[in-house]
Amino acid sequence: MLTKLKQKVQQLLSTEATAAHKVGLTPNSVTVFGFILSFLAASVYALVTTYSRSYLLLIAVILLMASGFCDTLDGILARTYNQASAFGGFLDSLLDRYADAFMFAGTIVSGACNLFVGLAALASSLMVSYSRARAEAAGIKMESIGIAERPERIILLAASSLAAIIWFPALNIGVLIIAVLATVTVIQRGLHVHKSLRGRSV
Repeated sequence: MLTKLKQKVQQLLSTEATAAHKVGLTPNSVTVFGFILSFLAASVYALVTTYSRSYLLLIAVILLMASGFCDTLDGILARTYNQASAFGGFLDSLLDRYADAFMFAGTIVSGACNLFVGLAALASSLMVSYSRARAEAAGIKMESIGIAERPERIILLAASSLAAIIWFPALNIGVLIIAVLATVTVIQRGLHVHKSLRGRSV
């Protein structure tokens, strides 16, 4: 849903991409750095408790958004400087899935979200990615299909984390919303694939 907005943001980040290129950063190195930031964010989430949540949640959100920034910047670098590669796309997708897994695991470990809610969010988020991979393997374009792609899920997690500073259960509710919306996204993508394949057979 935010893919079109993401494309506009990418245009605005050309200065940052130029600076990154000048210091020798490559798309893959930015991808790895973003993954490290997401792992650190997940580690901070794992340390959050009811009694020490304010500054830890704020740190986790900062790391999470910085990771999301890197996730956008690597693509800009690849396109702007003709450094896109099949392996780069594979690496980006692979590390994003690990990042998602670590993030929800961190919230579960800390008790910030219910075990089943966290697992539901994790499973549905992975299925969003898997449904895209399977569809695109069949030659069906899936970008912007669905209401909760990765950018939306990151924003929801960040927003609910900030709300949890004031009201701790907000994070559990946010993760639950992510689980529901990710499931809806998988259904939307399934319907899109069905319609596309049916159109081919006519």
